[in-house]
Amino acid sequence: MLKDLMTWRYATKVYDPTKKIEAEKLDAILESISLTPTSSGSQPFEVFVITNAEIRKSLGLMGMNQQLAEDCSHILVFASWDNYTAERIDGIRLLTEEQRGGPNELVTKYYEALKAAYLSRDPSVNADHTARQAYIAMGFAMLAAAEQKVDATPMEGFDPSVADAALGLAEKGLKSQFVLTLGYRGEGDWLENLPKVRKSNADMFTYID
Repeated sequence: MLKDLMTWRYATKVYDPTKKIEAEKLDAILESISLTPTSSGSQPFEVFVITNAEIRKSLGLMGMNQQLAEDCSHILVFASWDNYTAERIDGIRLLTEEQRGGPNELVTKYYEALKAAYLSRDPSVNADHTARQAYIAMGFAMLAAAEQKVDATPMEGFDPSVADAALGLAEKGLKSQFVLTLGYRGEGDWLENLPKVRKSNADMFTYID
């Protein structure tokens, strides 16, 4: 059940460095990212799947996050577009046409309207928008990891400028947003058996009939 998966997972604080994720499990997690719904189907981000030990050390991770990054099986760095451009939106349209049977007048009008709306906005507004799409994908990735019984830890505790430099993101028009470590929990994780702390439904939800 979905609730069981969400109860099982937690932000893992200790990884077993001897255990690596099986290829089929990693593929399932990555597929969930690919299938994540995004605004206008734009998928305005890329994901860097990192196992290289030297790159792990060069991402600008802070405090205990560095040890997690070194001990986990894989690191995913989610990097979103720094802006929308005509070329990027046209690329979405062309991919849509390719996979849905060719040019379509309604599709063309839709993406032309999208360009008119997005390209007139301040780049910082667009950068914030693309980042939010990446965060949606992180949620799906963590849930997929739980389904595969793979542990995951989302991290914002790093220096994005350092990570961007390490991965050459500026040249690609990308900005790193967060890191997701994947692996298998190790012994001595103080958080593993603690109950989840969550607001009550009364505090969380407001029903408006």
